[in-house]
Amino acid sequence: MQAKRLVAALVAATPLFAAAQTNVTLYGILDAAISSQDTGGPEGRTTVVNSGNQSSSRFGFKGSEDLGNGLKAIFNLEAGTSIDTGAADSNLFQRRAVVGLEGDFGAITLGREYSPVASIAAASDAFGQGFYGSNLSAFTSNRLTRRMSNSVSYKSPSFGGLKLLAAYAAGEAQTATTPNVPNGDLKGVGLEYTLGGLYVGGAYHTIKRIAVDDDKESAVGAAYKFDQLGGFELKGNWMQADRAGTPAKYKQYNLGGSMPFGAHRVYANFQQQKQGDAKGNTWALAYTYSLSKRTNLYASYASLDNNGLGVFGLTSSSVTITPPATSLGADPDVLSIGIRHTF
Repeated sequence: MQAKRLVAALVAATPLFAAAQTNVTLYGILDAAISSQDTGGPEGRTTVVNSGNQSSSRFGFKGSEDLGNGLKAIFNLEAGTSIDTGAADSNLFQRRAVVGLEGDFGAITLGREYSPVASIAAASDAFGQGFYGSNLSAFTSNRLTRRMSNSVSYKSPSFGGLKLLAAYAAGEAQTATTPNVPNGDLKGVGLEYTLGGLYVGGAYHTIKRIAVDDDKESAVGAAYKFDQLGGFELKGNWMQADRAGTPAKYKQYNLGGSMPFGAHRVYANFQQQKQGDAKGNTWALAYTYSLSKRTNLYASYASLDNNGLGVFGLTSSSVTITPPATSLGADPDVLSIGIRHTF
């Protein structure tokens, strides 16, 4: 009897709870695939089930409160998860955790946020930073900074299509005994311009060291949607990481596009990575088929050709395939077939 009363009370309270939470949205992505992969190393080809080949699996909460006079309080908490094992990220909301204010002046957020360089890279990647061969490989192995902890970020309103991005992230963890750890204060600035189907952007970071010169990171990117060609999109970018104490700069450029055909979409991308005399070229293809507005099937294939000094890898939304450090000139490749559902 007590259980029945409790259930009845919860059902009766549901409309009131929903009304109180109308400005809060629960969302997420579930993405899993079967992949046949070869790092190019001695272990040979393996078959795996992994998570996040097109989009990183995640769930999150976002919302706002109207404070009046065009001012809103905003927040976003986003956590990553692995569908193949059920494991969560090491930090619960390490994908994004921000709170801030939004109004006619733009938006200011505090917390763990995407960097200006990351914004440019995301807007100009033909793969949408999903599928193997995406430009996310520029953010692995201590290269470019994608997310900033302890940050204050600003995004301006649009002025004739032009937007300003600015960010400061307090290093906090760097000490005189760890001068070469890239967790010093980060300062970043970026500009984005949109006009119809055109997008152009650029961003620059400096990261403070204590005993050596600052790190420098930069990115420029562009995209164009050809409505007259059925929605064909062309995207490209160039990125560079200049790490203090590292003999050679890391450089990457991408050029690719995608074309929709009803429920179908085909993607292609070429990527080159260079660091000193080491070089790797990647050709990647992907295909998606939409079963509904929220569910799609996909297949992708990527192949990387390293020169005799290269050990570059292939990166999807959540997985990186890299040859062993001793396997100079190894050529990784991967074929994936998966399903993605958004909610």
